[in-house]
Amino acid sequence: MRKTVLRTAAVAVGLLLVAAGSALAIRLHVDHIVIETEGGFTPTTLPKHGYAPIKLHGYGKISTDDGSVPPVLEQLTLWFDKHGEVQTRGLPVCRRSQLESTDTKHARQACGDALVGKGIGKAIIYFPESKPIPASSPILLFNGPPKHGNPTVLAHAYLSVPAPTTYIVQVEIQRVHDGRYGFKTVAKIPKIADGSGVPIYGELTIGRRWTYKGKRYSYANAGCPDGRLQAKGQFRFRDGTFLQGTVLKKCKGTG
Repeated sequence: MRKTVLRTAAVAVGLLLVAAGSALAIRLHVDHIVIETEGGFTPTTLPKHGYAPIKLHGYGKISTDDGSVPPVLEQLTLWFDKHGEVQTRGLPVCRRSQLESTDTKHARQACGDALVGKGIGKAIIYFPESKPIPASSPILLFNGPPKHGNPTVLAHAYLSVPAPTTYIVQVEIQRVHDGRYGFKTVAKIPKIADGSGVPIYGELTIGRRWTYKGKRYSYANAGCPDGRLQAKGQFRFRDGTFLQGTVLKKCKGTG
């Protein structure tokens, strides 16, 4: 049965925001589905005018409150505050052809100079009449070729079970004009084990600094003109379930 559920920070009883240091925790709980995420950025003291380098970090966990199998996440859409900037000047570019049929080690060897983030992903694979199979892989994020004039990342993962498989997802960092938001990304989650795999956990750290023509650059940058940065996430599942949450993170502006 297809169902559509929308919950935002203003109305969702199941949305819990907990600010703790530089992290922000969110809990979305609708029907039997539970999504927990925590993330933030460092440093939290940023210029009021212009940008400074930051490092982004966070994780997301999908579960159920009744022990049943979670629905399969198919798409994750994120909006980011307009007081940010992605810089790729002088950063090497990784192409999909360099990552095809590679495990994590060989992906690093092929595109290590284009690495902008890393993390880990976990899934459970359910086959009829067999025990669930846990699966996990490092996730590598590489600076990809521009798309529609926007920067992209190539997300790489490699699972050895139930059969060796390389997963590559291109994510465009779109420039948008949507109120508080200035950037949008849409990640279509690939089918794991021909659709039998259920993503349950992901963790990422994004941040890269390099020197080009004698000048230092940073991949992720932000400013703090009004004491906060804001983000929004949408989760779409195979069964039609749709959840949404908006988060705020305090920052301190200087200068």
